[in-house]
Amino acid sequence: MLFMSSEKSISTHISIEDLLEQFSNGSSRKRRGLIKSVEARADEIASLGSAALAPFSPEGDDWAAGWILQVLQRHCPPETLSAFVSPELSGWFRTESLKGIDYAPFQKALLSESFESADRFTSSTLRQLAGPEAEARGYVYFSEVESISGVDLATLDRLWIAYSQGRFGFSVQARLLNSLGDRYDRLWPRIGWKTDGVWTRYPKAFTWAITAPEGHMPLINQLRGVRLMDALLNHPALISRRKKSGSS
Repeated sequence: MLFMSSEKSISTHISIEDLLEQFSNGSSRKRRGLIKSVEARADEIASLGSAALAPFSPEGDDWAAGWILQVLQRHCPPETLSAFVSPELSGWFRTESLKGIDYAPFQKALLSESFESADRFTSSTLRQLAGPEAEARGYVYFSEVESISGVDLATLDRLWIAYSQGRFGFSVQARLLNSLGDRYDRLWPRIGWKTDGVWTRYPKAFTWAITAPEGHMPLINQLRGVRLMDALLNHPALISRRKKSGSS
């Protein structure tokens, strides 16, 4: 007797409203099982307009909302997104900055899955947040991280998570590090920054796609050692975000 995947069968026969309800309320495993089904019904999602994102908060980092927006970006005419994001806003997710940084280009890059551009924006923004000296030298010292705006760091982290199916972001890297006994020598190969003891060459050898290893982005220059990465992942704003999400 032949058995079809019940998940696939159900998701192709239920209404788009019920599918999105399952997608928004399901466990992480359930959501991932529905990713392709949601993408296959992009036109139906577009017909719902802003109601498709009603279950989600623009102040949050729910990747289900980010994926729905990316599906519309992939498969629908450009004007479709105007029903979800008004021109005067930086993007569907609301952004906050204590330094007056415009996150519209960042959110646009992530929405279109231009991850290399998003990573460059992240690096540039970290230098800007660290101050004029960091901008002049072209990189951030670990000792400058403490002064970085926690609000801005949280904004960067939120958007990375929201537009990567929860796979990328500082919080993701911190969670993986913790799961590996806080050993950076184990983290580097786990996130694809090192292979057989050799650092991955920037930028061409990195994987600028959703298929990259979990935690692959954003990138931090490890040729200067682990202290910068460690300072970033242990910034009070990111520790607070991890506690709220229930991850260590």
